[in-house]
Amino acid sequence: MHDRPTSDFEVLTTDSQVRDLVDRLSRHSHLCFDTEFVSEHTYRSQLCLVQVAAPGILAAIDTLTARDLEPFWRLLAEPGRTTVVHAGREELGFILHAIKGRPSSLFDVQVAAGLIDHDYPAGYAAIVRRFLNLPTNKGETRTDWRQRPLTQAQLEYAVDDVRHLEELWRTMEGKLESLGRVDWMRQEMADWQDDVEESFIRKRWRRVSGLNGLSRRELAVARELWHWRDSVAEDRDMPPKRVLRDDLLVELCKRKSADERQISAIRGMQRSDLRHILQGLSDAIARGLAVPEQECPGGERHRAPPPQLAMLGQFLATAVAGMCRSMQLAPALVGTSSDMRDLLAFKLGYFDEEREPLLASGWRAEVVGSLVDDLLAGKAALRIGDVRSHDPLVIERWADK
Repeated sequence: MHDRPTSDFEVLTTDSQVRDLVDRLSRHSHLCFDTEFVSEHTYRSQLCLVQVAAPGILAAIDTLTARDLEPFWRLLAEPGRTTVVHAGREELGFILHAIKGRPSSLFDVQVAAGLIDHDYPAGYAAIVRRFLNLPTNKGETRTDWRQRPLTQAQLEYAVDDVRHLEELWRTMEGKLESLGRVDWMRQEMADWQDDVEESFIRKRWRRVSGLNGLSRRELAVARELWHWRDSVAEDRDMPPKRVLRDDLLVELCKRKSADERQISAIRGMQRSDLRHILQGLSDAIARGLAVPEQECPGGERHRAPPPQLAMLGQFLATAVAGMCRSMQLAPALVGTSSDMRDLLAFKLGYFDEEREPLLASGWRAEVVGSLVDDLLAGKAALRIGDVRSHDPLVIERWADK
């Protein structure tokens, strides 16, 4: 890593070099950064490289040798500084884990692209080509970033991911302003960070594959097994699904037995480390079986929505997608057919969630909410236009007579 030809970026390998970089970065009101990490082998993604850009600064931090990044993370949280990223979910996760805080102002060019263009989520190279008409480095996509030394080609590839972020940010800010969507972007970034923080910090046991159709009691067992699995994975620093696969977790829920012999008899549970986890599995299942009935998850408070809403949601989503494209807005960022179904259920009194559906609030309600109101009130209609066009469904609205 040290024997590389002269280039236009610096590689930092010590904590003192990181502190010096932070001092230089602190003189600027904005910076851009990206990371390279490996997530397949550990409980949390393993950070291997941080790439940083600011006026007159282009650098890569080798986080396997320079390990004290707290000054850098805290710099991002200082009031008045804008942090620019692309698809920055993992980047935000690293900050949250390190300092339990967020950047003071975060601008994600992938999100911004969805608010001013048809495509979302778009890759970095596609966005650079679309908005700046510039090529990007396409190599090294399968690099194991834990290996050292890194080659010049690998470093060039990594640094290219921040090389154009400032120009993208300034270009996109101008387009957002001309479209009157600066507030949309600000609101979307705040909501997006809320969702990312919730996914990193709160326990998301309902994301286990195969929970649909389980009874309330079985869901109570699933919740306890998820928490047990997550705790073991963190202690062992390994991905949770290596502790217990989702399909086995669901099967244990269906069996509803804490008996260790019955657990070990399930196909797929014949493994070398079973004796080390069998007691924990049994205890977790027993806790789920002991949850009072009224505290089991999954109770229904309202009528189930009629099945027609799923079909109507898909139909409306197709029509709304065409409307979004005509507005220079990515349909995938606005919402899915499931989101449309939830909005219809909400409008008709069937929605059973603590929070309003995605399409019922904020800028999305401006785009979609009033349209659905008009459709339900008979003030708008859908018709088939040009069947050969990309968007054959046409929305017609008319004023009250």
